[in-house]
Amino acid sequence: MRQVSRVALLGVLCGVLPAHAEQTEGVAWLHKIADAAQQLNYSGTYIYQYGNRVETFKIAHLHDERGEHEKLEVLDDTPREIVRNNDEVLCFEGDTSSVVVEKRKFRKIFPALLPSQVNTLLDNYQVKIGKIGRVTGIPCQYIILDPKDNYRYSHRLCADSASGMLLKASMLNEKHEVLAQTAFTQLVIGGKIDKEQLKPKLTGRKVVLNTDKAVVSDIRQSEKSWNVSALPPGFTRILALKRTMPGKAHPFNQLVYSDGLATVSVFIEPLSASVKPVQGSSSQGIINVYAKVLDDYQVTVLGEVPAATVSQIGNSVVLDTGGR
Repeated sequence: MRQVSRVALLGVLCGVLPAHAEQTEGVAWLHKIADAAQQLNYSGTYIYQYGNRVETFKIAHLHDERGEHEKLEVLDDTPREIVRNNDEVLCFEGDTSSVVVEKRKFRKIFPALLPSQVNTLLDNYQVKIGKIGRVTGIPCQYIILDPKDNYRYSHRLCADSASGMLLKASMLNEKHEVLAQTAFTQLVIGGKIDKEQLKPKLTGRKVVLNTDKAVVSDIRQSEKSWNVSALPPGFTRILALKRTMPGKAHPFNQLVYSDGLATVSVFIEPLSASVKPVQGSSSQGIINVYAKVLDDYQVTVLGEVPAATVSQIGNSVVLDTGGR
């Protein structure tokens, strides 16, 4: 026991943490990052880079006695605004007269990228403490989330050393190449957020997505139940809906799976004159896509995950005709 203690002490003195101590500190940082994004007041501008594209966003976030209130503006191309009050999300499009209103079930918006229960990530990611860096002049601590298998990507997070606010997030492939990166270019943490900052500039007629005919029913209540028989480790189903959408002749099913950080969507729709069969793998920027025909249905799987993940999920889609 004395020998183990000396080894641990030597590691600390030399600036190297034992693996268990590093994970403990890393998990504490993850909690701090998740809490900061939900509980602090902040406003700023950030950029999202993937491939050759760069998108710019303006965000304002308020936490008060009634919960979380947030406004996100897209500053490039078509004007768009997303206003959130706790779980209710209003999406304003600049070129339409309608507003989509829905309950947020799985969408994560920077800097709130981590799940509330960060310990759920530990089964699939190894947490490491990185170097000290700087973003917009603010000192920040790098936290590394390396996948334990080939079904997900690596993540590099840099959080404000004082508050824990996430300042920069990068997603890397198995070759350590950056696939996508989000970072604040200007940020104010704390202080008062004027509620006028949270009001939309765009206006329109409300269309409530989660109660009108755009959502027909929960898949779990339908006669035919779609499932994935062999999910990659760590992924669980977080959403299952049957939807009808403008331009679609028939309802389609949507299943969403997540490991707490990565998200994969499965779309299943009947083949028809307007839905031609597609099969095989492809990619759209950082999104991998797998498509196949199952009986008389088109199955499409997509997500910001490795190709192996969408392929396994796509090849495991099954239809239980007897329900659940």
